[in-house]
Amino acid sequence: MKLLENKTVLITGASRGIGNGIATVFAEHGANVVFTYSSSVDAANALETKLQTMGVQAKGYQSNAADFTQAQELVENVLADVGTIDVLINNAGITKDNLLMRITEEDFDKVIEVNLKSVFNLTKAVQRIMLKQRQGSIINMSSVVGVKGNAGQSNYAASKAGIIGFSKSVALELGSRNIRCNVIAPGFIETEMTAQLSEDVVAGWRAGIPLKRGGTPNDVANACVFLASDLSSYITGQVINVDGGMLT
Repeated sequence: MKLLENKTVLITGASRGIGNGIATVFAEHGANVVFTYSSSVDAANALETKLQTMGVQAKGYQSNAADFTQAQELVENVLADVGTIDVLINNAGITKDNLLMRITEEDFDKVIEVNLKSVFNLTKAVQRIMLKQRQGSIINMSSVVGVKGNAGQSNYAASKAGIIGFSKSVALELGSRNIRCNVIAPGFIETEMTAQLSEDVVAGWRAGIPLKRGGTPNDVANACVFLASDLSSYITGQVINVDGGMLT
């Protein structure tokens, strides 16, 4: 059963990892997929080709979600190319981890800009379309770190916690227009980035998770499908932890 037939989704930061997994699962459910990437041109082209072979419209756009003007231009270009945006997934994010005593102002500002300001930029750009359509689903990617904090990640935690507060406010503002806004907070998700960790470190993470395994991009993508589809039509302003029970 295809839950997203004829819907168009815009995903930021989709060339790798969780974003790539979301794009693929959405295409499997019949969604047309437009996505952004920053520098991974080859990966973006490969994803675009893969999605098109799945029988949906797909197009990648090189765009910096943290730049307000570029975000506005991106949405205008997507509208011109595909005509609508039904679902927005704000997934773009970076880390610049360090203890507070060593973190630089530049590293704090950059993480806030890429992780949090990008959510404001794209949500503001897309809300105009969704208000006109009187429907839409906005899904913002936070993290378990945004819910509970983590030593050495004060900048990342602040950005991801900010996403939760922002999303709850947007849910309250736009709910009367049938526009929903929810948050997904992934836990330890095994991607290309975590593959660089030692096996001992990964084993330690898995041992501390009630389900005794790391998550996959598909685990996050399936939660996104639920929040994007009509199955969740009465759910807004919520945070869903996709973490194997880490925060239980």
